[in-house]
Amino acid sequence: MDLAAEADDLVFECNDGIGRITFNRPQARNAFTFAMYERLAAICEGANRDHAIKVLVLRGAGDKAFASGTDINQFREFKTPQDAIDYENRIDRVLTTLEQCRVPTIAAINGFCTGGGAGIAAACDLRIGTRSAKIGFPIARTLGNCLSMSNVSRLTALIGAARVKDLIFTARLVDAAEAASVGLLGEVVDDLAALERRTEEMARLVASHAPLTLNATKQAVSRLQRRLTRDEGEDLILMCYTSQDFREGLDAFLNKRAPQWRGQ
Repeated sequence: MDLAAEADDLVFECNDGIGRITFNRPQARNAFTFAMYERLAAICEGANRDHAIKVLVLRGAGDKAFASGTDINQFREFKTPQDAIDYENRIDRVLTTLEQCRVPTIAAINGFCTGGGAGIAAACDLRIGTRSAKIGFPIARTLGNCLSMSNVSRLTALIGAARVKDLIFTARLVDAAEAASVGLLGEVVDDLAALERRTEEMARLVASHAPLTLNATKQAVSRLQRRLTRDEGEDLILMCYTSQDFREGLDAFLNKRAPQWRGQ
């Protein structure tokens, strides 16, 4: 793993108790490499130990995207069924670490927030977006893969089962107004400048409050939401990731053509 590239692709800084995580691949709409996922988890684990950190803010570099999911090139190395299981286990572990982080987390969303990026946003405690925000999980028209049981559980707890199926089945990206109406966004602001101001204001407000109260609330809400185990969803992961359709979706995406689904 290239630690220098890892640090450049996901930048972390902390001032006055506010940790700022920037997804720094604007040329790729801030698509995540495996190293970026691991660095995100490491930062959250560090915040659990460092009580000088009061809140974490997550944002995307540039003006096009918060994060557009996993970099598709990461899937080209998949050779065995275990690769698929290992990938979803990694995502589950990272997003659970983010969700269970001791301090409150705020996602500042501008532009595209899709796939794994939308999963990251859903794992945060608070989400603020601009009017240009586009949020969704378009996997049914791109790769033909599936969400893990943990991600389905998390998303269902946030917006409800019917809306999860609507988002996945239609593969559409919802705009900021709809995202706010269903709970994907807690607040909408006009533009990127307003997002930066409002996120900073919210971060400072949350950082000023009693940390044990905030932590207890996070844990209480988590205990109310049952998470299915990874084993309970492995058959679904294998059904999708080891299929001919997944290989077709991957090839079609990389070659910028429409996939021909066969259900096999």
